[in-house]
Amino acid sequence: MSEKLERFREYLNQMEQYKQIMAQLEWDMQTQTPKKGYDFKIDAITYFSGERFRIATSEETGKLFEEMAAPEEYEALDDAMKLTVRRGKRDYDRNKRVPADFYEEMVRASNVSGKAWEEAKQKSDYGLFCPHLQKMIDYTRRYVAYMEPDKEVYDTLLDMYEEGMDSAVIDRLFLQMKEELVPLFRKIMEKPEPDNGCFAGDYDINRQKELQAYLLSYIGFDKEAGVTGESEHPFTMEFGPGDVRVTNHFDRHDAVNAMFSAIHEGGHAIFEQGINPAYVKTAAVDIGMAVHESQSRFYENILGRNINFWKPVYDKVGEYLPQFRDIPLDTFYREINHVRPSFIRTAADELTYCFHIILRYELEKAIFRDGVNAEELPRLWNDKMEELLGIRPQNDAEGILQDMHWSDGSFGYFPTYLLGTIFDGMFLETMEQELGSVDTLLSDGRIGEITGWLHEKIHKHGGMRTAAETIREVCGQEMTAEPIIRYFKKKYTAIYGL
Repeated sequence: MSEKLERFREYLNQMEQYKQIMAQLEWDMQTQTPKKGYDFKIDAITYFSGERFRIATSEETGKLFEEMAAPEEYEALDDAMKLTVRRGKRDYDRNKRVPADFYEEMVRASNVSGKAWEEAKQKSDYGLFCPHLQKMIDYTRRYVAYMEPDKEVYDTLLDMYEEGMDSAVIDRLFLQMKEELVPLFRKIMEKPEPDNGCFAGDYDINRQKELQAYLLSYIGFDKEAGVTGESEHPFTMEFGPGDVRVTNHFDRHDAVNAMFSAIHEGGHAIFEQGINPAYVKTAAVDIGMAVHESQSRFYENILGRNINFWKPVYDKVGEYLPQFRDIPLDTFYREINHVRPSFIRTAADELTYCFHIILRYELEKAIFRDGVNAEELPRLWNDKMEELLGIRPQNDAEGILQDMHWSDGSFGYFPTYLLGTIFDGMFLETMEQELGSVDTLLSDGRIGEITGWLHEKIHKHGGMRTAAETIREVCGQEMTAEPIIRYFKKKYTAIYGL
């Protein structure tokens, strides 16, 4: 190992240790910090974020990247380290333009904003959150302007969550989804709704947690490499090899939502657990969010909302939650695929979920391209929900306050959810060409073969490929919404007798 490479690896290790500290602090704040301890936790997160940022943008670090990018050093690296140098040099050049004091201000504001959102949601009072959201919009706009002064703000944000992605590609795909799925949704709405009264009840929280543990193990979550926690909004956090954590939110009166949140977050975690361990401390562990969301949504929807997924395990559901012993599997299947307009994105059926993401995407474009401010957003949100879903929120909690993402400045993230869904249609068709019927694999309890295919084709590669490269490598074609549209039409024509 050359002296330069050794120093570069020391730098990567230093960055990893800071990442570990900040992840631990963030996990603790999201899952168990008491309200009176928030400010101290925010101080710590701000401090370590600022220190990491200063090191990452120092002159010494810039010199390291210049040295590693020189042909004599670069060509001797393996592919993961080459990726680390390329992305690291790009990020260094971007972040070097950002004033350190501004960055610390933004980190602190994002954490304060996150806690303000949580309180506002609990009280269904947007007024408590509105000034914080406006701050995050303003900080985000300035942050991108520092990083990429010659580029359009929103396309830069999209690229930050999925390298190479821009609004031209997303507009094409999302328009195709709207044109095909809105008429399908309206046809379904003409059909009588199934009676779901049998699902009302009081479901023991501890038993729900036990069922979650069972379902996570069933789909392939490695309990020796992960743990679970609770939070207001479910999420997955990767700490490193052998430590991937998921959270859930439990409701005594709704057991189904927690089941699917567990499967969704489990999909994220299985991806992280499956990354080639040789990629530790390289950029190859940093995965584009569209591919990441494709995996969580593949498990949740393509697999989890297939009746055959439940055939081998439905009796177990009744063991953990006795109320389900009196609910036939066919009734459960209709409920988990019950298409209906709903206010809450995370509780939406897989079809109308698409409209929830389109709503957020269109609002984000309005914020960063049309100058819409935070005070205007609740009305625009409600108008778009009425336009797409035919319903209008009656309070802030079931409207604009339902998601945490904007509170920390994660603008450009929401589109990756629907991009992931679009990719799932392509992955499903390719998988069935290579493995045979997914219905048969699931009904036979052979979900491990599905996880194995995903591992070989997607998980082990981590972030070595962009979304476009992954689609070409796995599916042999460019991005298209046609497979997922075929999936939706076939599935819901059968369920609703269209």
